[in-house]
Amino acid sequence: MNTTTRRGAAGLLALAVLVTGCGRSTGKAPEEAKDVQASKVGGEVTVWAIGEEGKALGAFAKDFESVNPGVTVNVTPMGWDIAHDKITSAIAGSATPDVSMIGSTWSGELSKTGALDPTPGNLIDKGKFFPGAWQTVDVNGTAYGVPWYVETRVMYYRTDQAAKAGVKPPATWEEWKSFTKALQDKGGAKKGFNQGYTEGSWQEVLPLIWQAGGEIVKDGDYTFDTPEAVAGLKQYASLFREKLAPNDTPKGGFPQNFIKGEVGGFVSGPWMVGVLNNDGGDGFKDKFDVVPYPKGPVSGTSFVGGSDMVVFKQAKNRDTAWKFIQWLSDPKVQAKWYTTVKALPAVQEAWNEPELSADPQLKVFGEQLKDAKTPPPFPTWEQIAKVMETELEKLALGKSTPEETAKVIQAQADTIGTGL
Repeated sequence: MNTTTRRGAAGLLALAVLVTGCGRSTGKAPEEAKDVQASKVGGEVTVWAIGEEGKALGAFAKDFESVNPGVTVNVTPMGWDIAHDKITSAIAGSATPDVSMIGSTWSGELSKTGALDPTPGNLIDKGKFFPGAWQTVDVNGTAYGVPWYVETRVMYYRTDQAAKAGVKPPATWEEWKSFTKALQDKGGAKKGFNQGYTEGSWQEVLPLIWQAGGEIVKDGDYTFDTPEAVAGLKQYASLFREKLAPNDTPKGGFPQNFIKGEVGGFVSGPWMVGVLNNDGGDGFKDKFDVVPYPKGPVSGTSFVGGSDMVVFKQAKNRDTAWKFIQWLSDPKVQAKWYTTVKALPAVQEAWNEPELSADPQLKVFGEQLKDAKTPPPFPTWEQIAKVMETELEKLALGKSTPEETAKVIQAQADTIGTGL
């Protein structure tokens, strides 16, 4: 499974800069969305979709065709490794499809080019989606597309090691440390808790900042050098400093170190359930479970990622394209899509469908999504994420302090700007 934030960002960012230039917010008024005319629904819809979802969507869309006689949906699958560049080239060459799947942090970059069609309010009700998921398509008050599927982060832990150590999974930051210490001393997890410190580590740190009451954006600017952000960074660094998390895990060592019992817990998304069940072998599914993120001083907010669906302004069949996206957002269709590729629904009502409601582990993810947040849909976010990864690795290795880390990230963010 993929967090959909790091695929070929340079190409899109370069295009955004070329079209409009970088800098602070221009104060541009929200763009108006046109209504969809039901009388115009029909004909061919061209769709680009990415990864495993892209491979499965063509066959899945046959159901839409069956309830809309005369409509044909042609899906072109593409890999995550080329998706950004392919979309960038299509925008530059005025050769976009009607619909495309995009990563959950791409809307700011793409909307900056002026290529995306605003979401029609007469067809899409934003109140049906998880609030954090809707943030991924909202740019300066205008929605571009809709959230299609989502993912969020929860805590995984070894139930057998916790039972051996006589401890329950942690509910707070303080319990997180005592829980990990008990797993080390009594449960057999000698290396403690697997906490990311290289690629993707920013996705583990943002929740800690939010849980401490911080925000990474205020009044249209990045805000990383705040007391709350430093508090989150201190929590992150303390697990490494107190030898409760390893900072020497070799590439490819995770999740095998969890399966082997070397570490007793980690934070990750829903795709890891399937990975562990497959890689752990017979009976391993009974040796782990998931619980919500331990709460910080203010909240237990987690990170939300996933994928969105957008329509391009140059779509040849705009009204049918939006009708297709509306169909994909139907709760029952979302639940069926989950059974097809295990992609979690972005529509809250879909979680009441039996395909999801009967699974206790999925329920944990559903509850976590109610209060999850996303990075801002700024064209420069990918640059900021790379800065964070570099500085967070230094922090995990003890080469900088939380205060120094916050100042460096802030300085770089001030230089880069939001791109709006």
